[in-house]
Amino acid sequence: QVQLVESGGGSVQVGGSLRLSCAVFGDTYSAYCMGWFRQAPGKEREGVATIDGDGNTSYADSVKGRFTISQDNAKNTLYLQMNSLKPEDTAMYYCAADWRSCQVVTKFTYWGQGTQVTVSS
Repeated sequence: QVQLVESGGGSVQVGGSLRLSCAVFGDTYSAYCMGWFRQAPGKEREGVATIDGDGNTSYADSVKGRFTISQDNAKNTLYLQMNSLKPEDTAMYYCAADWRSCQVVTKFTYWGQGTQVTVSS
């Protein structure tokens, strides 16, 4: 079992930055592929970025060049550095993990409770 706890959300103005964190508890070896997802009110949940145990990353086109996903294995923590934030980045952000390769995961097994990000103009 893996437990995920997100933190770092908040309110920021357009162009600002935030760093989200996701602490991983439990069987950390089952968190090989990790990702950030977001869901805005009235919209479907969408993938933001993923990273695997080898450090390979992928990003949604909407955040490329602005967001950076990273992990600190010593601290069992996943991060999402978000720069140049836009109003359309406003959403609940969720951390997710799975023991399988990011290339085959279609539905993540473990999810956090989410942290709210609000970008205002």
